[in-house]
Amino acid sequence: MKGHYMNATAGTCEEMIKRAVFARELGVPIVMHDYLTGGFTANTTLAHYGRDNGLLLHIHRAMHAVIDRQKNHGMHFCVLAKALRLSGGDHIYSGTIVGKLEGERDITLGFVDLLRDDYTEKTEVAFGGGTLGHPWGNAPGAVANRVALEACVQARNEGRNLATEGNAIISEASKWSPELAVACDVWKEIKF
Repeated sequence: MKGHYMNATAGTCEEMIKRAVFARELGVPIVMHDYLTGGFTANTTLAHYGRDNGLLLHIHRAMHAVIDRQKNHGMHFCVLAKALRLSGGDHIYSGTIVGKLEGERDITLGFVDLLRDDYTEKTEVAFGGGTLGHPWGNAPGAVANRVALEACVQARNEGRNLATEGNAIISEASKWSPELAVACDVWKEIKF
């Protein structure tokens, strides 16, 4: 069986909604959106329109490779898939084991499982804005987070109290990690 998803991606949200209205008037059950090129806000706008009007939102992952296949500064497609679900996508090209969207079998099936989950448990082992918001880019942000994590784990294993000595532990680690030193300088006013 073959189907056609009308692409509602456009230069403005207003034009995108016009295209979705046209698709609905034609009786099309699914519209498509390029969520990375269109943006997350546009994706959520289209998702809300779809839910209000009986349309499913299929996500085309155009441009994903410049983000998730870049080992030195990219982000894993798992993160992009989670962002997609949070912004309202119903269905996505998850990739294939062979062909145009080729990927490793276990990783591709992991995307599929992730997208099927109704609920994702909170995990304390993930980092977010500190990685992506690092002034030198994602890779130095990841280095800064890793150095901080390893310093805290070592300190904990040595019996040090992270609650009372955390600032000193991070300060010591930043002496030998310029990535962490820059991150500490940028976010020095943040309190937890």
